[in-house]
Amino acid sequence: MRRLFPDTPPEIEERLIAGYRRMSPREKLKRVVELNRAVETMAAARIRAQYGPDLSERELRLRLAALRLDRQTMIDVFDWDPEEKGY
Repeated sequence: MRRLFPDTPPEIEERLIAGYRRMSPREKLKRVVELNRAVETMAAARIRAQYGPDLSERELRLRLAALRLDRQTMIDVFDWDPEEKGY
């Protein structure tokens, strides 16, 4: 079997996969939502550290969106050019 996590010992990877297999679809979806929130929290912390803690909520949301959406969409929908204003 091909390894999914080359930096993880095989026995730990097997336990992780077995745990995922035991989860219901609802539990898996909940885990995905939790992980996405964690990623967004870390990205927001990085943005605040880079651009300052006094960033408006709108600017924070735009910078977060720019991490997920392509440049042209950001310009067309939000009038925000990530290459000009930053991510």
